[in-house]
Amino acid sequence: MSLPHAIPRPLVRLNQWTILLSVIATWVTGIIWILAIPLVANLLGVFFNYNPIIRFGRLFLKKAPSTYIPEDVQQQKFNASIASFCLTGGLLGYLLNWQVVGHIFTAMVAIASSIAIAGFCVGCFLHFQLKQWQYRRSLKKSF
Repeated sequence: MSLPHAIPRPLVRLNQWTILLSVIATWVTGIIWILAIPLVANLLGVFFNYNPIIRFGRLFLKKAPSTYIPEDVQQQKFNASIASFCLTGGLLGYLLNWQVVGHIFTAMVAIASSIAIAGFCVGCFLHFQLKQWQYRRSLKKSF
């Protein structure tokens, strides 16, 4: 199965809003299993190229997917990996009654998704820096 090259930006934003609202709902209600919704969706996206939140959102696109601003699939998988790590850390923290750990990890993912919704993607910046480092490293190896 081949991957699409891009994901329409409204679907990426839907995923970001789902993460943010899930964290807020967890903080407000104390129901930690709400974090499992974006966690499972993003893990499915990373490992099986099937994010149910994005698939569900496709049903509501008003135009053809190719007409929206595209977001790179590999970049989004990298971001989903980071979000999954933070959501897992938060969920485990809460399950083990390590409230501070749970709050730290969920705050990190909430802040990152808020900043991404506002227009700056922390994960994209990190991915770019990683690619730059790998490129510079490959140049040093070739000499």
